[in-house]
Amino acid sequence: MQPGLWKIIKKEISIWRVGALPGIVVIALVIIAHLTGSMQSLEWLAFDSLLRLRPEESIDERIVLVEINEDNISSDKDYLIDSSISDRNLAALLWKLHACKPRVIGLDIYRDLAVNPGNGELVAAFKNIKNLIVIEKVLPKQIAAPPGLSPKQIGFADQITDGDGKLRRSLLAIPTTQGYKLSFSLRLAEAYLAHENISLKNGISDRTPIKLVNTALPRFFPNSGGYVRTNATGVQTLLNFRSGRARFRTISLNDIKSNKFNSDWLRDRIVIIGITGPSRKDFVTTSNQLGKGRVYGGEIQAHAASQIVSAVLDDRPLLDTWEDEWEYLWIFAWGFLGIAIARLTKSTLANLIVVGITSATLVVTSYLLLTWGWWVPVIPTILVLAVNGIELTALYQCDKVLRSGLKARQDVIERTFETIHNGPLQSLAKVLKLVRCQELPIKELLPELEKELEKLNHELRGIYEFLQREPPTQDNSLYLGNTLVLNLQDPLHEILYQVYSYTLARDFPCFRSIKIKIRTFEPIDERCLSIEQKQGLCRFLEEALCNVGKHATGVTRLEVTCSSSGDWYTLSIVDNGLGIKSSREGRGTQQFRNLAEQLKGKFQRVPLSSKGTICELSWPVTKFWFSNK
Repeated sequence: MQPGLWKIIKKEISIWRVGALPGIVVIALVIIAHLTGSMQSLEWLAFDSLLRLRPEESIDERIVLVEINEDNISSDKDYLIDSSISDRNLAALLWKLHACKPRVIGLDIYRDLAVNPGNGELVAAFKNIKNLIVIEKVLPKQIAAPPGLSPKQIGFADQITDGDGKLRRSLLAIPTTQGYKLSFSLRLAEAYLAHENISLKNGISDRTPIKLVNTALPRFFPNSGGYVRTNATGVQTLLNFRSGRARFRTISLNDIKSNKFNSDWLRDRIVIIGITGPSRKDFVTTSNQLGKGRVYGGEIQAHAASQIVSAVLDDRPLLDTWEDEWEYLWIFAWGFLGIAIARLTKSTLANLIVVGITSATLVVTSYLLLTWGWWVPVIPTILVLAVNGIELTALYQCDKVLRSGLKARQDVIERTFETIHNGPLQSLAKVLKLVRCQELPIKELLPELEKELEKLNHELRGIYEFLQREPPTQDNSLYLGNTLVLNLQDPLHEILYQVYSYTLARDFPCFRSIKIKIRTFEPIDERCLSIEQKQGLCRFLEEALCNVGKHATGVTRLEVTCSSSGDWYTLSIVDNGLGIKSSREGRGTQQFRNLAEQLKGKFQRVPLSSKGTICELSWPVTKFWFSNK
């Protein structure tokens, strides 16, 4: 791996780590809250809302509801026991429906006691109508089915509501002291599908789902979907209510009596007789309330039977949930996406827009999955996405400001050092050389030292005054010395020429022997160069010329060029002095290597074959697609 790439990766890891650890903590806390059930009510609310958003489905014509409403109950009240219909009227109703040849008749009315007059007639109907299925109640308080019916003609009508009083699940089978018993809706679906040569498969005494041909009824478990430690007794499945306002054809008892119905509506259908009179209180609140605030028991049984029959014959999806591990992975993925959004968005507004769009995408995705039969966690995912996406942005911005401050401080240090290095430090080196070499007599040495120290003092004060300027002015300027400040926004070839002129005017010993000076500074396309890079090129030229002035003993010829050749720009300084004596690389050399790396170019300072040294920095020409050249 290239060192530059590894450096970028390490930098990104250090930045991501700022938000990753708090983001993972947020995800962990949300998952813990999910596990404890703190979000169960919100998950139910989201589940109910998404179910209500589904498009309206057509009427399930396989099922017909025969309702005994409040008018029937009031008008037919000719018996003593508190019931919605007398045995005689009920027997007459059963025979009349039976004559229409439905596949199965479901009686969603408890009939454990005789409601005279006409009990004998009802008993005879129970005995002779073989496609009749009645209900019992197996959970406390138990209510027995009418006597004389086979076990296959009896199904329990018990339902288990959630903590908020709403019904979202269908109890299909349950163990009792008389063995496993099937629900009323499952009995109706089984009887209807038997005409299609489809029968119930697999045992129901274990966790294996109930199967009808290749359709398995998804099993509900205590932690399915948004549920946490819920009573999952027996065999339960989530109710996939048919959406829309008119979901089944409904005929009233009065319509049956007065023959105001089409018998074809009942032929080969599932006919469910139920009570819709509010005084009977046979209703329940569901997750799919549209128009009505409650759903009567008969319609609940119709929904439960319809979802089984439709799944087998029409491939209508049944509601299922993921395994716990996949749900946690789903939450983690959206939480990590929130961390990524916080890292990658550059402004608060952009962050809010992206988080909003992503949250909407999450809701739409959850909705689509639900329409395909998958209930996935919504509230925990929105929570981790929003918290990580928005809150961590502030953390990243703080870290960015902190890093920018540290970088600005480091840049000031670097610029200050470069200014001191190419100015006062050169003068100081000259003073030290005069003292150490002792080539001059003391009378000449002292004035020379005084002169150099005055110069050093002047240079240091000049740097101090430059540093007192406002930061924006400093950032676009280059201080060379003698109060000479270059504007780095000027064309590069002009700035380089000023650096060249200023540096050669300095009092370096080797400059005195130069006889031939060749300089060429061609205008170049500098749109790809930053202010910092232009400053680095100027410092490179200054440092290289200073080295010629200090070390190129006997130099008589100096050639400085900045030009383009092919796909490269080259800034080179060539002299014919004695050349480099030491192979040690100083701090300046390392800085120029870094500059070459920034420019994706190359740097070299090598002795020439005969004598002299070439110091050269090259970088590639950047081509713009919109350029006319």
